[in-house]
Amino acid sequence: MLITELERFIEEDIGYDDVSCNIIPDCKVQAEVVAREFGIVAGLSEATQIFEYFDILPTTDLTDGDLMKENDVIFNLDGGARSILKAERLALNFLGRMSGIATLTRQYVERAAGPRIACTRKTTPGFRKFEKKAVIAGGGDPHRFNLSDAIMIKDNHIEVIGLEKAINAAKKAASFTRKIEVEVETAADAVRAAQMGVDIIMFDNMTVNNIQRAVKSLEEKGLRDNIILEASGGITIENVDKYAGTGVDIISIGALIHSSNWLDISLRIIPKT
Repeated sequence: MLITELERFIEEDIGYDDVSCNIIPDCKVQAEVVAREFGIVAGLSEATQIFEYFDILPTTDLTDGDLMKENDVIFNLDGGARSILKAERLALNFLGRMSGIATLTRQYVERAAGPRIACTRKTTPGFRKFEKKAVIAGGGDPHRFNLSDAIMIKDNHIEVIGLEKAINAAKKAASFTRKIEVEVETAADAVRAAQMGVDIIMFDNMTVNNIQRAVKSLEEKGLRDNIILEASGGITIENVDKYAGTGVDIISIGALIHSSNWLDISLRIIPKT
């Protein structure tokens, strides 16, 4: 992360009058960061940067995306006691949040067993790049990072100017390097969008059966091979395998980020012997 970002996070967490950490001497100690539950680790480089900012030496045998079990040591730390306590919560927040996202993403990836699992822009303001990085660590796809990454024609665009006008306007404005994606809710709209040469069709909040019918229509008209198909909306860990069987290439799920649980990760000072 940028040093300006890091220092903003530190300022938020420590404040201006940190008595609790300052009442102890900054004597040299050793500590461990420990996983309290099974999961996929993410946020290692961010935690490393936090520790190193406070002149703490962190070592780890893990890389983002590795499986960790309960009581596994994520980091061994050498540094000042006061410094470790100052860095503790911020580093654990990154690890817990990002590992939780990576763990849920991996569960979706394994259950889908085929189509690429992607997240969405339903992210925490100011923390998007870390959340999307965690999705990547879990084996998922980050999708768009922002509105400029691709042109997505959504239902509200279509409501304002109609499907065909929206696609024509996008094709006129788009650089040759930028993909055009269209949300559809019917097989007929999927066929029309494909005939107009869009790059990606998203089946938005459509049932498994309706998506299957739309894919079949595209195949019958010889349009399937030239387009990326994405399903989104109403997809859960319980039904993702059914959507995976519809023939789509991508399944995008906002819940990877907004509904993931934090992983329980703690830090403990090792007693001197």
